[in-house]
Amino acid sequence: MHKITPCLCLLTLCCLSSQAQAAPRDWTDDTGRKVQAEFAGMQGDSVLLRVSPEKTIPFPLARLSAEDQAFIKAQSAAPVAPPTAADPKRLPIEQRTWPQNVEVPARSVEISVVSESVAERKYVYQSEAFEFTSQAKLAGSVMKEVARTFEATRSVVEALPWGIVCRPPEGMPRFKAALYESRQDYIEAGGPENSGGVYSTGDKIFKIPFPSLGMEKRGQTYFKNDNYSNGTLVHEITHQLMDEYLGFLPTWIIEGTAEYTEMLPYKSGTFRADAHKSGMKEDASVWEKQEGFQPDIGKLEEHMTMTREEWTAACSSPTKMRDMYHRSQLLVYYFCHLDGDKKGTRFIRFMEAVHGEVTAMRAFFADPRVKRMEGGRFSYPRELTPPDMSGAAAFKHLPILLDERPYAKIASEIIAGYKDIGIKVRVE
Repeated sequence: MHKITPCLCLLTLCCLSSQAQAAPRDWTDDTGRKVQAEFAGMQGDSVLLRVSPEKTIPFPLARLSAEDQAFIKAQSAAPVAPPTAADPKRLPIEQRTWPQNVEVPARSVEISVVSESVAERKYVYQSEAFEFTSQAKLAGSVMKEVARTFEATRSVVEALPWGIVCRPPEGMPRFKAALYESRQDYIEAGGPENSGGVYSTGDKIFKIPFPSLGMEKRGQTYFKNDNYSNGTLVHEITHQLMDEYLGFLPTWIIEGTAEYTEMLPYKSGTFRADAHKSGMKEDASVWEKQEGFQPDIGKLEEHMTMTREEWTAACSSPTKMRDMYHRSQLLVYYFCHLDGDKKGTRFIRFMEAVHGEVTAMRAFFADPRVKRMEGGRFSYPRELTPPDMSGAAAFKHLPILLDERPYAKIASEIIAGYKDIGIKVRVE
């Protein structure tokens, strides 16, 4: 199993969430009753209290304790923005299940040629949700195969019970991908030298060179050869599809979810999502036999709380980066299939809370008082609370995964969980 080391460009990643969603605190009403909830803003004369990711209730400000009223006054809360419309494809948590086979719809991979220019080295193709710009003409069969992988990945990400809504970035009718004829072209376009492909959060484009795809030129057209690979594609497409969520996720979850989808057996537009256990065991076997990497998460708390800067420092070489990806895959798989009830309940609840942050971010930028400017900057009136751009936003909902368990207890549960499926994992 040959895998090209992928790389996610985090240099331009902007962490956006709503500062109005503070940490949970105890609230007391005028009868002495208490409830723990997050402060989610004001609605008229009522305080919005978020008691769970799915439930926010209004409560009269005048009926709260003097201490709570002083707290709210200090927040200088922004007016509540109009709620964004719920996506009909997002099921309530209790109705979500882990999928079996996920097959891409035939309509999704119907390819249309937008333009072809030999002089400009620019060939533009479109599928249902993606636009591909290539430096060379691609055979129809190759373009359809590439599009099939992109669209199938979209299908499986949406089918997983993580609750991800795959929406192109604002102002783009489709997700964008750029295919480069040579590695030099790819590097000149900003691709990292030690990567086989990259999704850049800055320009919202997935970039990959032909050599990473296993393409060869016959005459004036490129075809796929025996080295055609989907691995880097699936990994980086997952980043692209989850773009809105990245600022609210620790890096180990960003990379671990991408490794998870890449791990699922895939063939001709179909992901065997129900074969996740065999996929995990096969990967662990490859790591040991071909890479000399014994499944080892290392220091659990350190890995789960690692900042972007700490992650970058830890990935100081291709080998160390590879090991960090493996550890993240082990962790994400554990929380999805081996933790607690083995249904991924804590992880699904965590992702639901993250979706709440994404929804708050969308509502903020949908406010007509917020003006977007060049370079990713934006302006807003003084009375409006902007999204949280601190690195801490990625760890805000980590307590949902911990569920009041010390890291030592979770480490022992990880070891036991993997032992049950025949994988020996070391955790500190």
